[in-house]
Amino acid sequence: MNKKVWVFLCSAVSVAGIVTSGNAIEGGLAMKLKSSAFEHNKFIPKKFTCEGADVNPGLIIEDIAEETKSLALIVDDPDAPMGTWVHWVVFDIPPVSMIEENSIPGKQGSNDFGRKNYGGPCPPSGTHRYFFKIYALDKNLNLKEGTTKEELEKAMQGHILDKAELIGLYKKGSAF
Repeated sequence: MNKKVWVFLCSAVSVAGIVTSGNAIEGGLAMKLKSSAFEHNKFIPKKFTCEGADVNPGLIIEDIAEETKSLALIVDDPDAPMGTWVHWVVFDIPPVSMIEENSIPGKQGSNDFGRKNYGGPCPPSGTHRYFFKIYALDKNLNLKEGTTKEELEKAMQGHILDKAELIGLYKKGSAF
């Protein structure tokens, strides 16, 4: 392969955040994230929101890279009126294939509700998108409880093996 093309590809992969130790993942992203409670781009049931029990939905993680030492999870809402609203930050999760409903799978960071736990969808108006992002990492981060999303993202740089995303929707007062 032409060296210029290789440098360009490495740069593009690095921007996507999937380079670890200078090596791109062969075959691209493989990990998948699903939920036992809702489908991708479909409505999140009320149970998992501020209008319900406000507990995290069950998540299913497939095709985790063999080299994975830990997982990190960020749930946020980019449609919030004051900018992206962070609902859940969890890290140092063992490489498991399932995160149980209403569970604490690892160390919890701080969310924008000012808490160290899951804060379900609670949009002030309209339908919002909730991004559940799971990251396979080549190490445990050993950060302190209460770490912010920004601190977690900084600590993950250069250690992301793979990433998967699931998007759920919610609108207050919906029948879901």
